[in-house]
Amino acid sequence: MSEIIFEVTEAPEGGFTAEALGESIFTQAETWDELKANVKEAVQAFYFDATPPRSIRLHLVRDEVLAIA
Repeated sequence: MSEIIFEVTEAPEGGFTAEALGESIFTQAETWDELKANVKEAVQAFYFDATPPRSIRLHLVRDEVLAIA
């Protein structure tokens, strides 16, 4: 696997959550920089006995409702 993709969402209570697509990897953080570090750590831990992907893609999903007046 050359790349692993994480779907990132903003948590309602603040911060971010990240879930890998196709793997059982989940992490969260208060800031974007903290999230990047946590994702790297989670991927390294998940692939501790296997070859990890060469890159990690963070895909930020934003849900926003706009009022039409």
